[in-house]
Amino acid sequence: MPLWQDAAQRQQLQELILDTRYDGLKPEMYQLQSVIMLTQSVSEQQQACDEVLLSYGYLQVLQHLRDGVLDPDTVEPYWHEADIEPLEQLPIEEVAAAGLHYLPQVFDAVRPKHSTYQKLREILKNSYLLTQTDWGTVSTQGKSLRVGVLDARVPDLRQRLHLAGYIAENRDNALAAIDTVEGKTVAADSLLYTDQLVEAVKAFQQDHYLEDDGIVGPATLRELNISPEQRLMQVRVNLERLRWLDKMLDPTMLLVDIAGARLLYFREGEIVWRTRTQVGTVQRQTPLLKSRITHLTINPTWTVPPTILRQDKLPAIRRDIGYLARSNMKVLDYQGNVLDPNSINWQAPTGIMLRQGPGPSNALGLVAIRFANPFTVYLHDTPSQHLFGRATRTVSSGCVRVEDAQRLVEHLLFDATEQEREHIERIQASGKTRNVNLPQPVPVLLAYWTVEVDMDNRLRFRSDNYGHDAKVAAALKAAQR
Repeated sequence: MPLWQDAAQRQQLQELILDTRYDGLKPEMYQLQSVIMLTQSVSEQQQACDEVLLSYGYLQVLQHLRDGVLDPDTVEPYWHEADIEPLEQLPIEEVAAAGLHYLPQVFDAVRPKHSTYQKLREILKNSYLLTQTDWGTVSTQGKSLRVGVLDARVPDLRQRLHLAGYIAENRDNALAAIDTVEGKTVAADSLLYTDQLVEAVKAFQQDHYLEDDGIVGPATLRELNISPEQRLMQVRVNLERLRWLDKMLDPTMLLVDIAGARLLYFREGEIVWRTRTQVGTVQRQTPLLKSRITHLTINPTWTVPPTILRQDKLPAIRRDIGYLARSNMKVLDYQGNVLDPNSINWQAPTGIMLRQGPGPSNALGLVAIRFANPFTVYLHDTPSQHLFGRATRTVSSGCVRVEDAQRLVEHLLFDATEQEREHIERIQASGKTRNVNLPQPVPVLLAYWTVEVDMDNRLRFRSDNYGHDAKVAAALKAAQR
């Protein structure tokens, strides 16, 4: 039986498919030509062919809106704890059939409900990224720009910030009200790096998670010189990601935002607490995973992982064996027996491990938060509190260091009894190392995304430090040709 003979229904489907460009999709993938051909088809055979093609496009666009264009397991795989049940979903054919006469509703139903996805989609409708084809570049040659300098690159900088909305344009077409000296408008070709232009640069830096010092150095220039086309692709990549992540979210959970080096704690779907984190370096990346936090280690010891032992600790010990005592570290054999450091050939040590005793200077701080995973990573406190002040916090060896880790413990113990809390406080005060099970496991997701919408509905972009965006972008381009 023909499904698409009603002209109004075909028109509605065409408009809904065209609207998916704000979802980062390519509408031309979904058999739009068949809508036109059905209107013009004269033979029954041609009509039947176009019906099949349009039905396929309808199924495909719903599938892509709900599940993504790409298979994340092949492009950006997440490790999942084995007994975490995946979200059950109706086959897309059933969804499509049920929505055949309610097309706007079914398109909305399959879209991710995550607020970031919804906001990103709405912003994209009116974004300069869809209309701006080129905003030029600012030369990377020369010293960093600081307030008060005269530099031939300043007009390009001013124009670039204007085109992205950081500087307004006045009636005289001098880029304007924000950029004045002693109350007078500065011409668009002025070489002076003014106080007001510094403020525009700071706003740009904040929107790109840079140090907001107003100094135009290498990092700021790198972000300034990313083209509108590249930024639009970054948005499309992250809309695709959010379609994958939507199925991994729980109402109550801990979400580690790797690219933003933040932690968000959700309870019943609402963010009840957030804090800064330190995540893995480019060489020792924090992995993507979904697991469940099951227990805490209070006053943890730290057994130095082999890579860190080889690359970081051995050079320090070779320079000065006193490093071990100063760092509260003992040398152990694989059976756990303590060895004399002076008996070890530190040029070629074998059969040993290093373990740091508990205490405030321990690399894991005063608590470690444990969950199953094959990467031996966990969340933990840290003595390196000063690093939380950095704009870029890719500094760890893969684990996630948490600012104000004690507050996180309190949130994880939300369902604990008063007696259980008092028991943990006694362990903390004793200085002894103990494992404590949570009253119930808490889901944890370590995820990666590089675009978000802030509370003022401003697009904010992060650097793709791990190179994940580039892989997803390449796969999207190949799939959407």
